[in-house]
Amino acid sequence: MTRSLRLTRRAQQSLVAIAHWTIARFGQRQSEIYEAELIERCEAIVAGQAHSQSCAILVDDAEDLRFARVGEHFLVFLDTADEVIIIDILHARSDLPRHVAALTAMKRGS
Repeated sequence: MTRSLRLTRRAQQSLVAIAHWTIARFGQRQSEIYEAELIERCEAIVAGQAHSQSCAILVDDAEDLRFARVGEHFLVFLDTADEVIIIDILHARSDLPRHVAALTAMKRGS
């Protein structure tokens, strides 16, 4: 059985924002390279070939979420037996614990 990859709407919006920012600062070609790196890391997560850590080291209630670094960003994701769900893509300089806590609170509310 092959696991699938899914990006939430939030993650899709983050990916678009990263592309726009990178195009504005570094050009179309660099944006394409970086987007390919992000997607390649997502695929490596699905294949079980990427290093990641539990978000529980950041936030107590986030034991089911994981994060992996790629370039200047963190992929925050849920890893299940059937699929990997990329919840969000956060910049490395963002307050990762605060964002993970907010994602966890949203998940509990749903």
